[in-house]
Amino acid sequence: MALTKELKAQIIKEYQLDEKDTGSVEVQVALLTYEINELNAHLQVHPKDFHSKRGLFMKIGHRRSLLGYLRDNDVERYQALIQKLGLRR
Repeated sequence: MALTKELKAQIIKEYQLDEKDTGSVEVQVALLTYEINELNAHLQVHPKDFHSKRGLFMKIGHRRSLLGYLRDNDVERYQALIQKLGLRR
């Protein structure tokens, strides 16, 4: 399932830092996490879809680099974000 406008707006509203925030690290990681979860569900049904698997790995790498940036710059925000998203780190 693709990320619809309404769902994207809902995720942004939940993780934004202020009223006009749409691109903070928290918002980007939350959107990537949703997309990663959707791709995982897709790959459970279609295990030989290697193009989607490559896209999944690219999204995981992007999320990992964003989380590394956040961890290096603000540990409290990093801890709060991974707690809220349920990521294991």
